Amino acid sequence: MIERLAIIGVGLIGGSFARALRERGLVGEVIGCGRNETNLRRAVELGVIDRYTFDPAVAATHADVVMVAVTLGATGEVLARVAPVLQPMAVVTDVGSTKAGVLALAREALGSRFTQFVPGHPIAGGERSGVEAALATLYERHRVILTPAPETSATAVSRVQQLWEAVGARVSVMDAQHHDEVLAATSHLPHMLAYSLVDCLVGMSDSGEILDYAAGGFRDFTRIASSNPEMWRDIALQNRVALATMCERFEVTFRYLRSALEQGDGSSLLQLFERAKAARDAYLTRSAKS
Repeated sequence: MIERLAIIGVGLIGGSFARALRERGLVGEVIGCGRNETNLRRAVELGVIDRYTFDPAVAATHADVVMVAVTLGATGEVLARVAPVLQPMAVVTDVGSTKAGVLALAREALGSRFTQFVPGHPIAGGERSGVEAALATLYERHRVILTPAPETSATAVSRVQQLWEAVGARVSVMDAQHHDEVLAATSHLPHMLAYSLVDCLVGMSDSGEILDYAAGGFRDFTRIASSNPEMWRDIALQNRVALATMCERFEVTFRYLRSALEQGDGSSLLQLFERAKAARDAYLTRSAKS
């Protein structure tokens, strides 16, 4: 049971966490913090939070758990603001998509309170943002990765893990650097491809006609290009080394495909497509069983 939860950044991720805890009777008071008063007022109307403030320090004062759900570019500043008011047994966690950079920011911003910080990344979400998109069921059967530092309090890690499990998530603990490499491949690169494809087509002289004929495949593949651009700019920059490595690896595969097209090499194309289909089908089968 959390007596007081502070959500810094009341959007899809933070709002869904608060809603899920509320539905299960695991939280008393929820204090929201953000810059958009219209969104914060709506969060009160929807019952996601009880009250709000624009000051992270005010939100974190006397809180048992502080969740930082802002963009990566704002995370360091928020952590520095809450550090002086944290209670000795309070736990701070985040939901950022890169972890090595966040750990470095937290170590500098929190000082002696760094042991109370448990970095986290829920592998859930969508292209919609804002508290209107928040769902109490968002995390059910989804993975959450925690990447604590060696000096992170074991009690803090256990508490954050229990909270995520309580809202239906499956929790894994992973080294921060390894997390960033894995997510560069499975999440960050796909977003870069989706953004790039849409931008490529929009830049063509007949883009209007092309998009008029876009069907389900285009819609499904580019869905994530509707995600928050500011957030993804920060993710790309924070994880630029691992992401650049994955871009280079993808370019090798794409050059192979282009070469096969130029040479009319149907056999190579078929082999590539069959390998990809088999791998994705196996992934879907594992996902359905888990």
